[in-house]
Formats: sequence, structure tokens, C-alpha cells
Amino acid sequence: MFMPQKKVLAVVLAGGEGKRLMPLTADRAKPAVPFAGSYRLIDFALSNLVNSHYLKIVVLTQYKSHSLDRHISETWRLSSQLGNYVATVPAQQRRGKSWFLGSANAIYQSLNLIQDERPDIVVVIGADHVYRMDFRQMVDAHVASGASVSVAAVRQPLYLANQFGVIETDTTAPGRISAFVEKPASTPGLPDDPQSFLASMGNYVFNTDALVRALDVDAERLDTNHDMGGDIIPYFVERGEAAVYDFTANDVPGANEADRQYWRDVGTLDSYYDAHMDLIRPLPAFNLYNLEWPIYTRQNVYAPAKLVRGVSGREGAAHDSILAAGVVVSGGVVRHSVAANNVYVSEGAHVDGSVLMDNVRIGEGAVVRRAILDKNVQVPAGATIGVDAEQDKARGFTVTDSGLTVLRKGQPVLTPDTVAGAQ
Repeated sequence: MFMPQKKVLAVVLAGGEGKRLMPLTADRAKPAVPFAGSYRLIDFALSNLVNSHYLKIVVLTQYKSHSLDRHISETWRLSSQLGNYVATVPAQQRRGKSWFLGSANAIYQSLNLIQDERPDIVVVIGADHVYRMDFRQMVDAHVASGASVSVAAVRQPLYLANQFGVIETDTTAPGRISAFVEKPASTPGLPDDPQSFLASMGNYVFNTDALVRALDVDAERLDTNHDMGGDIIPYFVERGEAAVYDFTANDVPGANEADRQYWRDVGTLDSYYDAHMDLIRPLPAFNLYNLEWPIYTRQNVYAPAKLVRGVSGREGAAHDSILAAGVVVSGGVVRHSVAANNVYVSEGAHVDGSVLMDNVRIGEGAVVRRAILDKNVQVPAGATIGVDAEQDKARGFTVTDSGLTVLRKGQPVLTPDTVAGAQ
């Protein structure tokens, strides 16, 4: 018997301020933060949707959205003749004189988009995680479950329970959610994996009518933060209408055993850095080179990367690193690092365990270790970054508790002598 295809609208929540990623979010929205040399974080969410053949996508934006809007408009142009689109939608005060009050309120204020499209299913996802996922499989599982909402869950070790929204399932019906708790001190382990729990990925599949009713109820309440995970999902859990979708069941074409269950929340500077380090292993934890499920991004006009000798004849070299288009290593050395478009590493310079964004310049003899340098940072000849944490702090750089040094976009780099003279 022929079953009609469900009509699906995808909503990407991209309004996050990203305070924990400061200073990388000082001048841009969190989903617009560059990643892996050539991409923006939002490219992973949009690529997953497009590869899943869901081609009607709205992106809800709010904070510092200019670079995000520009990236989407220049990169994500689908066929309007076929009715496909990726559209950015800012807060418009359609339901009162307030901006988005939370992720649920962002969708509530944008209900006109759902009413215009009239989908059977609404897929709601975040814009700042690194992973591959076939959402068709999740939608099929949701329809088969008979639930009003399905929540995607990834297995995490028990000691991380206080960092995630935790999903507890019904022992008599394992596919149903019995409790959804935000960042509890502890939670029971899984029956088949006692050292793990199910963490919410921030990806949801809703029956449209049920979602609209829940948003209307949430908008009338006074005791709500208007949050998808904190308020809307518990609303459905209380009614026994919420199902869980285990990410381990998702099988993406071209995935290998090393990366098929990879998912990273890059919401902090250290997790953002660690996700980059995952990419540069000989067998990477996340494989950017899976051409059966590509990650799309803006195409640039830079020349290919090259490694050349400096003026003294010293060889340029790179080891266990990713070099994007336009990178030139001229007599310098790059190790265990990611260098984005148009980065230049001068003779005698050493870059180790670092992330360099577009247009970064490393001067002759400079040393950069375990650092993130945002766009347009110019490191003078002989300068050091990430070598002495106290010196880095004295120069106004961000230094995390783990000792990672981070420079904002275009931040001036003073040498220690210059700092001492100014004092």
C-alpha cells in the first residue's frame, strides 16, 4: 500500500549568543564561528538537513547575525524553482514587543512560517554542534512511534550528566521518555550500558499540530523560560507523548566505525579546541573527507596551499595538520594544527597545537603553542603566544583554566618588551 510522503519543514535555532565562546563570539553569532579551516559551525546542521533531502529550511537568528546572514545568503542558495530554500529569519516582534525570549519563544514568534508552509512534521535542530546525521531515519522512527515529539539522544559517560539535558526512559516502554532533566547531579546508567546515559542532542521531530498547541500553552504561562529543552519537551513527557531516538541507530552513508557516532557540543573554548584536535589524527575521530555525506560551505577563490623554502633555504613543513586553501608555510613549521584560508607562516616560525583562522600572519621566528587565533591576527616577528600564560594575560589575551590562549578577531599582539615599556 502506498504511503504518502510526510511534508517536512526544518527550523534551525541559530540565535545563540555563545557567551562561553567569548572572545570568538565578540563580533559574531555562535553558529557563525569558523570551524575546521573552511567551514562555519552552522554548515554542519545545514549539510545534515540537505543531505537528508529536507530542502525547506528556516534559520532563526538574533544576536550579532550579520556574518551569519551573509554566509547563508552567499553559500546556501537552493532552487527556488523547485520550491526549496534556506531562509534566515530575524526576531520580528510578531507576537508582542519583545525579542526572542528563549528557543521555544523564537519558534512561537515565527509561527507564520509554519502556517505558510503547512508541514506535517517540523524538525527543530540547533546550529552549533559537529556531527553527521540522517534526519530521514529519525523522522521515520518518529512516525512509527506514534509520539507527538521525538528527541534525539547521544550516549555520554555518566560523569558528564551535570552538563547536559538528561533523558530517562520508561523501563516498561524503553522508547518512551519518562523524565527529562536539565543538568542533574546524577542519573541512572542505561540497562545495556551502565556507565552511560542518554543526553539530549537538541534535535527534535514534532507533529506540527502538537508543536503549535504546546507553543501556545507555553506562551500563556508565567512560570516558563520559553525553552525547548527546559519547557516544551517536559510538557510532552508529562503527557506520555515523548519518544527518544537513540543516535547510535543512525547510519550515515560513508561513515566508518571511528566516526559514525561522533557528536560534539562545541559550546566552550576548550571543547571547540578539542573538536579541532579530533580532526587531525591519522584516523580522525570525525572524518571531513566522507564524500557520500559531504559538509557544504562557501567556495572561495584562494590558490591551493603550499609549503615552500624561506629566503635562507629553510624548508616549510607541516605535520599532522589541516591546511586550507591559500595557506603558505614559507620556511616555518606547523604541527598538530588547523590553518584556515590565507594564513601565512613565515621563516623560522613554529606553530604547534593551534587553530589559526582566516588571514592570520605569523612573523619570522614567532612561536605559537596551544592557541586559537581569530581572523586577521598579526603575530610580529619573534613574538610568542601560548608559551607563558602570565605574559599572555598581561597582554589582554584570554587564557582558559586548561591553559589555552585565545585571541579575538584582529587583536593586536604586543611583545613582552612593549608591554613592559607601557607599564
